[in-house]
Amino acid sequence: MSAFFHQFSRRKFLLTAAASAGAVLLKGCLGNPPEPGGGNAQTQSAVQPIANTNPEQAPETKRVKLGYIPIVESAPLIIAKEKGFFAKYGMTDVELSKQASWGSARDNVEIGSAGGGIDGGQWQMPMPHLITEGIITKGNQKIPMYVLAQLNTHGNGIAIANKHQGKGISLQLAGAKSLFSQLKSTNTPFTAAQTFPAVNQDFWIRYWLAAGGIDPDADIKLLTVPAAQTVANMKTGTMDAFSTGDPWPYRIVKDKIGFLAALTAEIWKNHPEEYFAMRADWVDKNPKATKALLKGIMEAQQWLDNFENRKEAAQILGGRNYFNLPAEILEGPYQGQYDMGDGRKIDDKSMAAYYWKDEKGSVSYPYKSHDMWFITESVRWGFLPKDYLTKAKALIDKVNREDIWREAAKEAGIAAADIPKSTSRGVEEFFDGIKFDPENPEAYLKSLKIKKVNV
Repeated sequence: MSAFFHQFSRRKFLLTAAASAGAVLLKGCLGNPPEPGGGNAQTQSAVQPIANTNPEQAPETKRVKLGYIPIVESAPLIIAKEKGFFAKYGMTDVELSKQASWGSARDNVEIGSAGGGIDGGQWQMPMPHLITEGIITKGNQKIPMYVLAQLNTHGNGIAIANKHQGKGISLQLAGAKSLFSQLKSTNTPFTAAQTFPAVNQDFWIRYWLAAGGIDPDADIKLLTVPAAQTVANMKTGTMDAFSTGDPWPYRIVKDKIGFLAALTAEIWKNHPEEYFAMRADWVDKNPKATKALLKGIMEAQQWLDNFENRKEAAQILGGRNYFNLPAEILEGPYQGQYDMGDGRKIDDKSMAAYYWKDEKGSVSYPYKSHDMWFITESVRWGFLPKDYLTKAKALIDKVNREDIWREAAKEAGIAAADIPKSTSRGVEEFFDGIKFDPENPEAYLKSLKIKKVNV
């Protein structure tokens, strides 16, 4: 392992091992995509029946321990357990283990369930790739992992402290540049937080700031802070912004602590969010059990994307065993209804979290092209050296096991139309007009004005 990783990666990640959970949500809806103007054509009858496990598909083990963070990205795992979808496919002993932080999840997957940890579960990206490479593990030990499914899209937000109301901080930051400059010249620069460095929530706030001409490494102070501590800091006035997933952003608004400058659904419509990934050794040992887990997750994702089920979903997720908060905090956003806290209100189902299918196609399927963006963005900010642009494809092919997703989908009777024919979703476009072509990541980096890599 190079000196680069020893000096930067491990040190930075260890310093943030106590970072608390916060994540982004992914979305997918079954049947027709959301109708223009916020309508939703989906009904219960649209959910495809999934066949029960036959004897030839019986799992090698019925037991597995999955980690999760109490945010909406974890919903497919929780619903699959609570609604009996895991058990339906023979996985009758699935333990869901709430993780104190993303650092804890990483530490627990290192030791595995045999050592008191976890076999896999919910992850921000590209954590499975970084763990596989030994970049964020103790002693840089390589722990091979497989990405098996995307859990959701959307559901993240950039929350801003109320003291900055009316100062031009919104999706477009052109009107607020002077504020950032003024604070930078004082001993109290604009201070923002995410819940784990170099992954989803860090990338969302970095992209948003940089698109507005704000350098997240030079113009502000960007920290890794546990979610609960950040909320407390926003109350006392020491934290200016926070990037995380529901229910935190909306709770900040409901508690009148701050407002939402932007939803990630506005930054990158139908963006990839969090993923289901497992230790590779567990998957290799239990291939049928792995597909059984995937079938349960797929059925849960379809159930979640029936909007008529979302009130019940909010009740289940809000329970004491899981999120431990009032269901109403989840109900509005789950219908695409956001009170942004600054006078702006959103009522658009296409902006809600999706789990199975969205306007661009499959959400559950783990597109390799999205892995490429996460790795390219890591290179952009200096989290990975530039040579990963050439190493990325081989790493993605090793970690991303979309082939197992396809096998599970076919066994489950998923319609051929809902199984992507390509591992790439194609060119992606962001709110500022920048485009990412997964076949030419270097062109994307060249198009960005603010970055840490020389291209």
